[in-house]
Amino acid sequence: MAAGTIIIGAGHAGIQAAASMRLEGYDGPIRVLTDERSLPYHKPPLSKTFLKQPEPRPQLLRAEGFYTSNNIILERGVRVVEIRPDAHRIRLSCGREEPYDKLILATGARPRPLSLPEGGGLQGAQIAALRTVADAEALRAQIAASRSLVIVGAGFIGLELAATLAALGKTVTVTEMSDRVLGRVVAPAVSSHILATLRTAGVTIHLNSGLSMIGPGREHRHEMRLTGGERIEADLLVSSIGVEPDTGLARAAGLNCDNGILVDGLMQTSDPDILAIGDCARFPHQASGRLLRLESVQAATDQARTAAATLCGRIIPYAALPWFWSDIGDQKLQMAGISTGADQQVLLPAGQDGAFSVCHFAGSRLLAVDSVNRPADHLLARKMLNAGFSPRPEDVAANRLAEAFAAWQSMPAIPADQ
Repeated sequence: MAAGTIIIGAGHAGIQAAASMRLEGYDGPIRVLTDERSLPYHKPPLSKTFLKQPEPRPQLLRAEGFYTSNNIILERGVRVVEIRPDAHRIRLSCGREEPYDKLILATGARPRPLSLPEGGGLQGAQIAALRTVADAEALRAQIAASRSLVIVGAGFIGLELAATLAALGKTVTVTEMSDRVLGRVVAPAVSSHILATLRTAGVTIHLNSGLSMIGPGREHRHEMRLTGGERIEADLLVSSIGVEPDTGLARAAGLNCDNGILVDGLMQTSDPDILAIGDCARFPHQASGRLLRLESVQAATDQARTAAATLCGRIIPYAALPWFWSDIGDQKLQMAGISTGADQQVLLPAGQDGAFSVCHFAGSRLLAVDSVNRPADHLLARKMLNAGFSPRPEDVAANRLAEAFAAWQSMPAIPADQ
């Protein structure tokens, strides 16, 4: 009897892989293993609506009946501690071993640990982080007992949390080591807009500033000193300084890893019977020719579909356009493409509502588009990037993007031999 496929991890990538395998016609056994006890759920709401609702429930990825109706065995509350590629077996923390024909690693990422200079007082300090529904439930209880909070890190999760907590009436301070918020992922104009929006909402944001000391303050609060010398007292400290790919099992199994589990375009690792997808996987990005690791729901689900096709014998290298989103208060950020390598940003003029977009160019080639409360621009950007169309910067600045794309589409195709 075939051992089938085991999927380690029940996040967006793992569950989509199982679903896509059935859609591809895979009829062998599928087992999904997760160390979490809840049914698989959407993670983006955890930093927003989950913290605000009076009686929150995780938003499930699939109804419970989906797993039984598709003959997918979902095992919750189990932890895989070893992969033995030579024997095609895994071992669980309880000692049980399970065989596999194919293995998919969808282990995701873990919050990067916060560190302070020696003597900074980190030992014993209560520091919250947000990655799982258990984290969110614990954070809800801590928020309810807190009036003031400090968030370390001004990435997407940190700023989503800041906006959510400010809306709940909390005193919120954010510290960020770089010179702008969201510095690694959006254009400077978007960073400046989000910074101004959060400050208007009452959030205090310190840029070029890190945490250098934590100590006891008054009334059971934390006293924190920043690298710029400022002192802040707060009831709760939240670390949001990014994540690290969960590669422990893969490394121990001898798989090639470097800032993620290295995979090819088919999502296969250095062992072709083991695939990796989602936040833990680092893959060859066709458009840039670079190895990338993406932390996004869309990338996870697209990679899962590629892995399912690979396991079912369809050779379709992963080439999906990366796109992302984030809701920071009433600001909806949508990003299409990868802006790394851009040498010019051109602003698509803002309307009366203040919504705008920014196009990233490398020379004359369009790499990516960031949009703030402009969903139509985002959809157009995805169409342009998928089609390989690069507008002229002057058309962007004159708000003629849609017209330029339509004119390009109407042009007759040039034969390949000309």
